[in-house]
Amino acid sequence: MIKHIILWTLKSNLSDIQKETIKADIKTSLEGLMGIIPGLLEISVHIHGLNSSNADIMLDSSFTDVNALQNYAVHPAHVAIADEKVRPFTAIRSCLDFEI
Repeated sequence: MIKHIILWTLKSNLSDIQKETIKADIKTSLEGLMGIIPGLLEISVHIHGLNSSNADIMLDSSFTDVNALQNYAVHPAHVAIADEKVRPFTAIRSCLDFEI
C-alpha cells in the first residue's frame, strides 16, 4: 500500500472567511474522489489543525500501489479539482509518498 500525504498552506492575502470556505470546498471535493479513482483506498482531508500547526490543510490518502498513485495524479477528476480548487489558493505544497 502507498500513502500519499500533502500539506498545503493557503495564500496569505486571503481573509479568514475566505480560507474557511476554501478549506471546506477542498475537503468536500477531494473526499468526493472516493469511488471514482481506481486504486484509491482511503482519502481524508483535515482542515482544523491545532494552533501549533504551520499548514492549513492536510490530505491523507492511501493507494493500492505506485501505479494507482500515478494514475490518480493524472486522472481528469483529480486534475480538475487541483486546477480549480487547490492551486489558485495555495502558496506552499509539501508532499510525502511512502510504502507501508
